Amino acid sequence: MLKLGMIGGGHGAFIGAVHRMAAALDGRFVLVAGALSSTPEAAVSSGIALGLSRDRAYSSWRDMLAGELARPPSDRVQVVSIVTPNATHFDIALAFVQAGFDVICDKPMVIATVQADALVEAVARAGIVFAVTYNYTGYPMVRHAAAMVRRGEIGRIRKVVVEYHQGWLAAAIEETGHKQAAWRQNPAINGIGGAIGDIGTHAENLVSFVTGLEIESLCADLTSFVPGRTLDDDAAVLLRFQGGARGVLSVSQVCIGEHNNLTLRVYGETGSLAWRQEGPNALAHASADGATHTLARGTGMEAASSRLPPGHPEGFIEAFANIYRGVADAIEARVPAGTYPTVHDGARGVRFVERVVESSRRGGIWISA
Repeated sequence: MLKLGMIGGGHGAFIGAVHRMAAALDGRFVLVAGALSSTPEAAVSSGIALGLSRDRAYSSWRDMLAGELARPPSDRVQVVSIVTPNATHFDIALAFVQAGFDVICDKPMVIATVQADALVEAVARAGIVFAVTYNYTGYPMVRHAAAMVRRGEIGRIRKVVVEYHQGWLAAAIEETGHKQAAWRQNPAINGIGGAIGDIGTHAENLVSFVTGLEIESLCADLTSFVPGRTLDDDAAVLLRFQGGARGVLSVSQVCIGEHNNLTLRVYGETGSLAWRQEGPNALAHASADGATHTLARGTGMEAASSRLPPGHPEGFIEAFANIYRGVADAIEARVPAGTYPTVHDGARGVRFVERVVESSRRGGIWISA
């Protein structure tokens, strides 16, 4: 098993627990070290609560880096998972990359293109594995959709519609002490994008992964519906892709009644595909002759990404675990790329957020991507 260290994800952190479950699912990783909070006392107590030995429940990520480097190479963590707030990603990731550790970083990878470019260069120099957890690309039927597009089964793509709607920020819960809401509305911690940075990057990455299209230009309208908010809680973006395809991206965290409704529709010259995250085991396929099919997980080439037979639903944790499994395969094979989103995907997502924010600030004009 690969020795895993985690930074962030301590008491009360949703995404840290998800990462640990995903890492453990296939028995490829074992958590041996961590600096699980920005508060030293909480970092240590969280690590001990998770079963870490006291000498590897570090009080800070800098202590963890120094402590692990002081160990014999055979005893060090092999890969570091970073699940801290966005603005801290760059310093942590760069330090561990330069020290030669493989890295798994939550999205968005960093908060500025200049940081993303520096990280891309550092990863190339170090020759390490660097993954960004755009976990929706781990769903079997998403991977099946991407394969169908590559095989030309819906023809040349004409239009793409992606929606990611939530309702959990419909009220100003950040003012009540809600930790997850508070830092997401703080530009110093979250970066310049609110909903567009939090879930919009997932939507952009899903489109890129399935279609293979590159955004040529975009036109954006960002809104903060809840009074007092600095960052957007709703975004609408028109997309023009290289080659002529068009797209619509809608993300919102103020849609009452929505939970985690990520939906993708891809329309080609000879067919279309539709997938929904809240029903992820099915992929709708329509052809120009009027025939429609619902493809089920576990019955085709996507079975390699599945763990259960057809009819036994798989979901969010399993998709997340597919990213971790791809990282494990790459680390063991010592190749810098594989079936996981790379540092280049992370960098593209950062630039996407910047361009969307710029377009909206300039009155929704079309700008190059």
